Amino acid sequence: MSSDCIFDIRQIMEMLPHRYPFLLVDRVLEFESGVRAKAYKNVTFNESFFQGHFPGQPIMPGVLILEALAQTGAVFVAKSLEMNTGEKLFLFTGIDGAKFRRPVVPGDQLMLEAVVVRRKMNIWKMQGIATVDGERVAEGVFSAAVVDKGKM
Repeated sequence: MSSDCIFDIRQIMEMLPHRYPFLLVDRVLEFESGVRAKAYKNVTFNESFFQGHFPGQPIMPGVLILEALAQTGAVFVAKSLEMNTGEKLFLFTGIDGAKFRRPVVPGDQLMLEAVVVRRKMNIWKMQGIATVDGERVAEGVFSAAVVDKGKM
């Protein structure tokens, strides 16, 4: 693990239930427990969604950019709480103010940041910001809940 990596893909897979083709966080670069996390997703032409979105003009679906932000938030919460991911899930419950600024295309490195806005009991609200080369490409304030797997 390099010095610029806080959590690599193996550690992320221990914190998230997602797997190919839906695991959208490659590496966590920064982590401040209870405050924020910064991660990235390398966007390659080999992503399955590029087959149909759009042939000849590949663009990462905006909803998947938001999902990548939510997954960054899930890693952040799992690690902040030292959560037993075998017993708990972090479920996306809403998003406010979602905006898309420019397309994300193959070859981009999508930087993902989740910053806590508020936490009340098992509900977390976070500001998500996605950038490419320092330029904001998407953002939104999302909320999620930590729930017991057996109570779903």
